Amino acid sequence: MLLLALALVSGCKNEEAPAPAPAPKPVQPAQPAPAPKPAPPVQQQLSSVAKSPGALSFKKDPFKPVIVPATPAPASSAAGPSVSPAADLLPIQSFEVSKFKVAGIIAGIRENRALLIDPNGKGYVVQVGMQVGNANGRVTKITPSTVQVVEKGTGRGKGRTIVLTLAKKR
Repeated sequence: MLLLALALVSGCKNEEAPAPAPAPKPVQPAQPAPAPKPAPPVQQQLSSVAKSPGALSFKKDPFKPVIVPATPAPASSAAGPSVSPAADLLPIQSFEVSKFKVAGIIAGIRENRALLIDPNGKGYVVQVGMQVGNANGRVTKITPSTVQVVEKGTGRGKGRTIVLTLAKKR
């Protein structure tokens, strides 16, 4: 009891009472920190063409070849006329002129054309001025029954003239 009396006596003093403690805020569940986004996976190259200096590039011009070399061919510094390698030749330039057969001649109003068949059986329609054969021959004249091809010789030597005749009907 003594303690109770002591507590009453000490509580009756004219001192400022301490301010009541603020009510505790309701406890909210702790929000987890947002997880860092995973890095997007790197997609592997699906093309079978390797990215190398000799790789091919594609162009979008509809009037030019679809696939062209990525690097241009080095220009030769030779002063004389250059001889094109066999890879640059057309298929009609890969056989001797005498190996071709004349399958037909088309007589036109302005100029004649001829159908030449190579030893493999592939046909080519030619006209005056076109190159034929592996010796740099040119078609110089097409008549209703013949095709004349002139091969220029190297140096001072004269070229030779080859006349291909139309096969007779049976």
